[in-house]
Amino acid sequence: MQRAQQDNSKKTRNRIERFVDRHGHVITLFVLSLASSTNLIHANEPLDFQRDIRPILSEHCLQCHGPDEEVRQDDLRLDLRESAMSEGNSGQFAIVPGNADSSELLRRVVTNDPELVMPPPDENNPLSPEQVVLLRKWINEGAPYAKHWAFVAPRHLPVPKIDGDRKSQPTNIIRTPVDAFVIDRLRRDGLNMSPPAAHDVLCRRLYLDAIGLPPTPMQMDKFLTAAKEDFSTAVETLIEELLRSEQFGEKWARHWLDVARYADTNGYEKDLRRDQWAWRDWVIQAINNDMPYDQFIIEQIAGDLLPNRTQGQLVATGFLRNGMINEEGAILPEQFRMEGLFDHMDCLGKAVLGLSLQCGQCHNHKFDPLSQDEYYGMFSFLNDTYESRSWVYSPQQLLQIAEIEAAVRKLEQEKAANGLTLQEASQNPFYQPKFAEWEREQRATAAGWKIIDTLEQVWVGGVNHPDELPDHSIMVLGHPSVTGKMYVRGQPPLDGVTGLRLEALTHHDLPFGGPGRSERGTFAVTELRVEAKQPGSDSWVALPLTNASSDFSESEQFLIEKEDKKEEDGKEVERRRVGPVEFLIDGKATTAWRADRGPGLRHTDSVAVVQFAEPLHLPEGTQLKVLLEFNHSPPGDGRFNTMLGRMRFALSYAPGPAATDYHHAATLALQKPAAQRSIAEQTAVLTAWWQTVPELAPIQEKIHSLQRQHPEATTSVLTLLAREPSHQRRTRVLDRGVWDQPQHEVAPHFPAFLHSPPVEQGEDAANSPEADLSKNSGVRTNRPTRLDFARWLADRRSPLTARVQVNRLWQAIFGTGLVQTAEDFGSRAPQPEHFQLLEWLAVDFMNQGWSNKSLIRNILNSATYQQTSRLTAELLEVDPQNRLLARGPRFRVEAEMVRDIALSVSDLLSHQVGGPSIFPPLPESVLKSNFYRPAYWLPSQGPQRYRRAIYIFRKRSMPDPTLASFDAPNADLACARRTRSNTPLSALVSLNEPIFVEAARAMALRVLREGGPNDQQRTDFAFRLCTGRKPKSAERSEILTLLKLQRQRLADGWLSINEVATGDPEQVPSVPPDATPQDAAAWTITARVLLNLDETLSKN
Repeated sequence: MQRAQQDNSKKTRNRIERFVDRHGHVITLFVLSLASSTNLIHANEPLDFQRDIRPILSEHCLQCHGPDEEVRQDDLRLDLRESAMSEGNSGQFAIVPGNADSSELLRRVVTNDPELVMPPPDENNPLSPEQVVLLRKWINEGAPYAKHWAFVAPRHLPVPKIDGDRKSQPTNIIRTPVDAFVIDRLRRDGLNMSPPAAHDVLCRRLYLDAIGLPPTPMQMDKFLTAAKEDFSTAVETLIEELLRSEQFGEKWARHWLDVARYADTNGYEKDLRRDQWAWRDWVIQAINNDMPYDQFIIEQIAGDLLPNRTQGQLVATGFLRNGMINEEGAILPEQFRMEGLFDHMDCLGKAVLGLSLQCGQCHNHKFDPLSQDEYYGMFSFLNDTYESRSWVYSPQQLLQIAEIEAAVRKLEQEKAANGLTLQEASQNPFYQPKFAEWEREQRATAAGWKIIDTLEQVWVGGVNHPDELPDHSIMVLGHPSVTGKMYVRGQPPLDGVTGLRLEALTHHDLPFGGPGRSERGTFAVTELRVEAKQPGSDSWVALPLTNASSDFSESEQFLIEKEDKKEEDGKEVERRRVGPVEFLIDGKATTAWRADRGPGLRHTDSVAVVQFAEPLHLPEGTQLKVLLEFNHSPPGDGRFNTMLGRMRFALSYAPGPAATDYHHAATLALQKPAAQRSIAEQTAVLTAWWQTVPELAPIQEKIHSLQRQHPEATTSVLTLLAREPSHQRRTRVLDRGVWDQPQHEVAPHFPAFLHSPPVEQGEDAANSPEADLSKNSGVRTNRPTRLDFARWLADRRSPLTARVQVNRLWQAIFGTGLVQTAEDFGSRAPQPEHFQLLEWLAVDFMNQGWSNKSLIRNILNSATYQQTSRLTAELLEVDPQNRLLARGPRFRVEAEMVRDIALSVSDLLSHQVGGPSIFPPLPESVLKSNFYRPAYWLPSQGPQRYRRAIYIFRKRSMPDPTLASFDAPNADLACARRTRSNTPLSALVSLNEPIFVEAARAMALRVLREGGPNDQQRTDFAFRLCTGRKPKSAERSEILTLLKLQRQRLADGWLSINEVATGDPEQVPSVPPDATPQDAAAWTITARVLLNLDETLSKN
């Protein structure tokens, strides 16, 4: 094999040498002709590797000669200087510094031999003549390499000094350091900044950029008056007012929601509803409060691990949970858990690091120095989480909870004052013998139970796939079945068995910890049956059950208060009921055992015990089947399913087995010797004993009474929680990223090509919830945690985090980022035109406490931002995309702002901040097209109907037609930059969609109320409402002509006055005293036109 490779290399080398001998003069002449014919901008100065060479290598070479060793050809890496300068397998040197003619790289890109040319012809990606000249010049200059600009920490740069000699660009135009960097760059191309924008244009621009809404006429007049007296002060004052507005957070949160793929549904086939708006509101509040961006990142990735975490910090972790969740029938939950984690990584890459991390899922990155091991090293930080769901309480409820907790602490202090703490009471000479005797009895009872090691776990019908965990409990995730049956099969010893125990166990992957899968984490088991099959038999025999007991049961009640009675064969069907544990074995399909202890105690383990009518004496090898039936889920597309999420079965061989009346955690802890129990387990045991002591029980009952007063939350949010150290998952590299093809194990670690890990956080880390988990579980770990990962991402030494956020904000204001590829700052991203400006802004951003408002203030106050957006012939030729920033920003506003502008100018807009999402009107055909028609989609009425677009319910499989027509993403994946299209569909939507028609009607009435007594004044008022300026004479004339034509059509009966003005042919519009219904209709049509002007929908 080795000899064959050597022969092939020798043949290749001989072919190359013959080719050079024959055609070397042609190569030289070709390159010389290129050099003489190509106008290189930097011909008289050394090339810049980042600017001139790296983009060529990334585009044409690194896919085969880059970091990914699996596809690397000839073991040549052109991203590393050492490899590029080394002798290759063919005996040639790809790059000979200072000698382009001897460099194999240059020979290969200019040859016409299809067997030798690079890139290969079938890739259809040849270098341009200009790129060949650049490569030659670079090699002759010594082929200097440099680390990719984005992988080097941003440097503090001095602000350029701009001399005032150029009359065409006076130095007094510089308002912030931004301008100095921009002017310095423009002068290199012989350009100047454009004149300032008109005051009214600038005012509207500031409002749209800061709060996403246009100014009212009164707000505009206030600014124009102030600007006449002192323009600079007026601008600064207005900017400060806008930064303080609550609407600031609503506008700027939208940019983060895009990259966080926020939606109100789970996606995939069923696309069921979720509660997630509390996270959206957290983002709005954080932005309004100007939360430092580093803290903003840390709380969203690891808020649950912060010491003394607040509800808000837990809600913040909904960031990563915004991704899709598959609840289709028959899915494998672990497969889609992994898919969700891959999505988490993609989101982190685009949102925080500005890297295409998803390449590392399957292989080493082809362009960036990210290995597959490093990808899974970061992946492991997220793999060690429960994907939980947490309640969100109102401020009033949080106050009530705080009062309950204070009262409980007071009772604990009362116990301590009397020497009755748990530890003291158990060691008290009077109580200690009683505790020891009780513990012996309970340990004997606990030891009498033997957990069933199941052979299979089956959901009848296959829509779910129950899974046995290491502790032999059974977990059911995935499809939220409304009804169903499941069974487990085992082969335990069955000689002398007297009873069966069903444990309903909590788990943080269940809603609110479970143990059920309902929207409140509760469960209801309709029926439990046990069957046996002896060796040699083909039939299962039912085993009679009796004497059901439980640690808790509800009182009997109807499942649904107003459930309709059904009829079968003319007979009335019994209404479904839930209640005591006896329902578990009563043989009825209409009754079920439920153990809902109420809001404060709901999410705890529950136990039911049933006795066999006669002790079992079955031969060895007999198989046992335990069947559970679930038939007590209220309607609701699976959201109200009452399946058990986690359960375990055990057998007793003791006489008369029954459930204990204390917490099941104590039962589990009693199975261990005291010396082996964790703090939490020992506390559970002592608490259980305490309830049996007459002198101590009353205090505990008072505590339970307080806990039962816990308020009921009305909403929730998907969150992250750290797994207990004893339950940590092992992360393995996956072969080609396939979820069930694990390879070697990797520990949590950070990519080597970026900054080093954070230093130990000391006391802060020691007091984190994750440290508490270690203490309580008795398992200690020194592995870096998700909190360490979050701090690493938000470290000011990071070369990417500040740059990416600065670029995101710049992109929101100017339409395009300083780095155009906002989602990818990797090796394929060329150094931006205004690189020095990006560096300065990134460092200043961190120096200003990672303040978003400070950065936005800096940009809005700059002369760069305040330039006119008028495009001259010179700028159109030199810089049509405005990459050099020689003019102000002008582009169509985002989808949400299109709707918000219409509602604002019509005076319909509701300014309520936060709260549940709203439902805009949709055609019935759209609703029916869903796999599940969303019965909850009842169009919002009153002020709720006219809330800002950020509050529109986002259903992934049914994107809002208005927002989708104006390029809003559907939230399936993280979106770091939106496309900007211009299609007839957009105009059709903004002309005819019900909300826009309603806005036009309301705007017409506003014009008639506030616009003045005649059409000319009303025209000026209406035009100014929409565009922020008064119309020119020709524009006014066009509008008046349109108005006159519509009045004539209405008068002639071509259009119905009532239908145009109100939408109802029988309803007469209510108009001001000096107006007529015809005026309302004519102005409605005119308003529809004005609302669709380019200038209305654009930021000038």
